[in-house]
Amino acid sequence: MDGIEKLKKRSKDFAHRVVKVAESLPKTRLGNHICGQLIRCSTSAAANYRAACSAQSKAAFIAKISIAVEESDESVFWLEFIRDEKLMAAQKLTDILQEASELTAIFNASRKTARRNSRK
Repeated sequence: MDGIEKLKKRSKDFAHRVVKVAESLPKTRLGNHICGQLIRCSTSAAANYRAACSAQSKAAFIAKISIAVEESDESVFWLEFIRDEKLMAAQKLTDILQEASELTAIFNASRKTARRNSRK
């Protein structure tokens, strides 16, 4: 499996893991709101990375990878919010928060490389 396929799998696995976190939130007004937001942004990050991989142009790639950056970073925000609001034990969020941060950094690095290469 090449790097692109590994990252597709990794981002999809991340979305699955986040859905499980989201579904375990308290069934309160706040918990339900965060659940929906977290499911939306984590699955969008994975879907947009996949779309970027099949983009028809450099501009389309940059547009899709930019969405993946935004959505994975939003996932970081909501996971931190869950932790800060003590809706879930902090130690249960450590690994998934790390993965969200790493994916954001990877997507951002890909965007920077694509932008730099499109100027040449």
